[in-house]
Amino acid sequence: MGLFILRRLGVMLVTALCLTFIVFFMTNLYPNLEKLAKTQGNQRMTDEQVQVWLENRGYDRPVFVKYGEWLGVVPGWTRETADGALTGRCVEQGMTREDVPTFCGVLQGDWGYSTVFKEDVLDIVGLRLGLTGKLMFWVMVLMVPSALIIGVLAGMREGSRTDRSLSTVSILSTATPEYVSGVILIAVFASSAVGLKWFKGTATSAMDDANFENFFLPVLTIALYGMGYIARMTRASMAEVMTAQYIRTARLKGVSFRNIVLKHALRNALIAPFTVIMLQFPWLLNGVVIVETLFNYKGFGWTLVQAASNNDIELLLGVSVVSVLVVLVTQLISDIGYVYLNPRISVA
Repeated sequence: MGLFILRRLGVMLVTALCLTFIVFFMTNLYPNLEKLAKTQGNQRMTDEQVQVWLENRGYDRPVFVKYGEWLGVVPGWTRETADGALTGRCVEQGMTREDVPTFCGVLQGDWGYSTVFKEDVLDIVGLRLGLTGKLMFWVMVLMVPSALIIGVLAGMREGSRTDRSLSTVSILSTATPEYVSGVILIAVFASSAVGLKWFKGTATSAMDDANFENFFLPVLTIALYGMGYIARMTRASMAEVMTAQYIRTARLKGVSFRNIVLKHALRNALIAPFTVIMLQFPWLLNGVVIVETLFNYKGFGWTLVQAASNNDIELLLGVSVVSVLVVLVTQLISDIGYVYLNPRISVA
């Protein structure tokens, strides 16, 4: 197992480098850099002025060199202006040449500076990731147990009335987009026009003080969408396991139906849903943009949209790094969980 994890970590490192380089290359294309120069400088800048602006800030150099500096494995560039002042990637105001660090990239904890929020990218990512993490936690608490219960109940007796009813509910929840279910929930439970003002239609206050009133609707909106998919996978897996030969043998031996489900069928039935559950983490991290926007909850997905729409290159790169790491880590956990759920699977 240890060797397997080490191999996977090596593959994860290579994958992370490739994916982050692709994002870095796309964000550093000349049209994006030109837009950045005019946004930070003047919209009426000429092509020559744009080129000078980019040269003064180190954007004109080869992309591999800039990527190495951003990672922190290549020394950061430093220049001396005409008036004797220092400028460069690693230079801060008031620094002398002796004080300038050689490396200042992601590996050193320097993720750059956001041109939109006017803050360090690492601080922004940490704050927004914490807010979305809180949302993800309560979504998983509501979504996973509910989906597993629905899927197991539907799959225990395939073709029964309970199976058909629960399967219909699962299909409807998955087929309803978040922006539809969210609007419906707000209209029914948070609008004064209907009269059921049980919850708040905005989750802005939940960023500081989350409670049942201001946080339940966004959690329910996300959970409903993901619940149906997990339930359907669990139901299909459970129905397949219940027809296996060892289940028939247990029935012939007189084992109670409850023990058959809990002790024999459930563990094997959870192998396929486990992967689906682990895939919910990357989706929840980046895919809840609509819900966060709908309920005005400024989390990680909302930050991603702001960075992309405002051409905030450093912030967009920082968000991309976190997204890549979350996807790779959840995949590693999923593979390890497979082995423990099904001992027949060999790590080799």
